[in-house]
Amino acid sequence: MEITTYIESGILELYVFGNLTDDEMKEVGEMAQNHQEIRDEILSIEKAVISLSFSMSPYLSAANFDRIRRQLIEKHQGVVDIKKRSNAGSYIGWAAAILLLAGTYYFYDQNESAKNQVVTVEAEKTKMKGDMDAMQAKSKNTENMLAFIRDENNVIIPLGGQTVAPEAKARIYWNKSTQAVYVDASGLPEPPEGKVYQIWSLQLSPQLVPTSIGLLADFKTNDHKMFAVDSTASPQGFGITLEPAGGSATPTMEQLYTLGVVKV
Repeated sequence: MEITTYIESGILELYVFGNLTDDEMKEVGEMAQNHQEIRDEILSIEKAVISLSFSMSPYLSAANFDRIRRQLIEKHQGVVDIKKRSNAGSYIGWAAAILLLAGTYYFYDQNESAKNQVVTVEAEKTKMKGDMDAMQAKSKNTENMLAFIRDENNVIIPLGGQTVAPEAKARIYWNKSTQAVYVDASGLPEPPEGKVYQIWSLQLSPQLVPTSIGLLADFKTNDHKMFAVDSTASPQGFGITLEPAGGSATPTMEQLYTLGVVKV
């Protein structure tokens, strides 16, 4: 058989893909050793297949390529005719189809990964916006609190510790104009679980009349320990008691933590 006819038979393509009998593989190997043209053609076919694999899927691993090669062999098992060039071309076509499928899967996987990254970024943006909104609200609340404390119409009433808690102390800011009330509770100990501080506006004469103006329910989470409570008109004093969660209708005098008189 002439060298040109041998090359055009398609046997070299089948040799590259390993779909020949042992005797045929040995025959091609011997022909390649004896003829430079055959060695060059085998090298050319190998380069073409490798180039095709990278053009279809640049990230196809050696293991995946080997698996594709085996699939090609199984697909065409038993239909080899080394005298027909069309069979070898069929192998290359199947290689292109499978490699294209692998490449499509790769880019699909990359697209799904990109979508997941977008979802993650959007979730982070939403969380960041929520954090920023919370910070802005906290900053606005702090500004309002400072503006209130600096108001010249405020009367500051210090509250001293009582028998149950001699070291406790607090401060009331009562605005004569708006009758608004802020409580500085930074001198109070943290209340026990299930307990809450309750603020009372007091009328001292002709008899003691306590009126609840609020609870310090978020004591543990309030960083500044400054609390806005209900407004009150013409108070004569203020007291703070420790009450069960939810507060009490009347103050528990045995749990009176601080007390102070308004001096106008």
